Amino acid sequence: MNQPKSMPRLITWGGYLAITLLLALPLAVLTVRSGLWQQGLMLFALSSAGAALLLLLFIALLLLPSFQPWRGNIIKNGLLALPGSVLLVSLAAGGGDYPRIHDITTNTQDPPVFTAAEAIRGKAANPLAIKPESIALQVQSYPELTTLRTAGSLQDNFAIALATAKALGWEVYHQDPADGTIEAVDTTAIMGFKDDIVIRLRSASNETLIDTRSVSRVGLGDLGANAKRIQAFQHQFRQQGKP
Repeated sequence: MNQPKSMPRLITWGGYLAITLLLALPLAVLTVRSGLWQQGLMLFALSSAGAALLLLLFIALLLLPSFQPWRGNIIKNGLLALPGSVLLVSLAAGGGDYPRIHDITTNTQDPPVFTAAEAIRGKAANPLAIKPESIALQVQSYPELTTLRTAGSLQDNFAIALATAKALGWEVYHQDPADGTIEAVDTTAIMGFKDDIVIRLRSASNETLIDTRSVSRVGLGDLGANAKRIQAFQHQFRQQGKP
């Protein structure tokens, strides 16, 4: 009677590695949220890349006749490596060709200025002074981002802007109706990154001019997040302002 073959070490240790990489993903998120965002992102990237390579290995083993007796074990290990692989693919697909900037405004000639954010952001955060090269990259990459013009008084539009910010889930930490400014912070769902937003309203003839600026606290690039946030605000504002 033939003795059953023992499972190859490649499958056994591959399973252990898959479990380790899977557990590293939430650890990376916790590391980012603790403030060590560079270390956390590095761990996240390495875990996802490692899981993807491991999944490719398991797929290759499934195609080899000599590993057919352990097909079930290989599939189980592959499922453990699947979450990290999916995250890597989604990040690569969503990365896009975004400029390496983290400060976006609807008014590149006269950007809105933060007044309360400086104290809240902390000393380790990105500076709030816009660099000329960032302005040039924004004009080239996001020409559609312009001042929002709307009818009605500044007071009425201020109330709509404030309601819009809250509807988007932003935490408003400064509002000055007399000056026409609102400052808020938006926190990303998973990693907990915080980006500051300032909304400035000005009266002009029979309309109100609304400029928005969104700035990441950390990182050199934002993968388009700040531009998308401003676009979301302008779209939501129009919806909020409808009778």
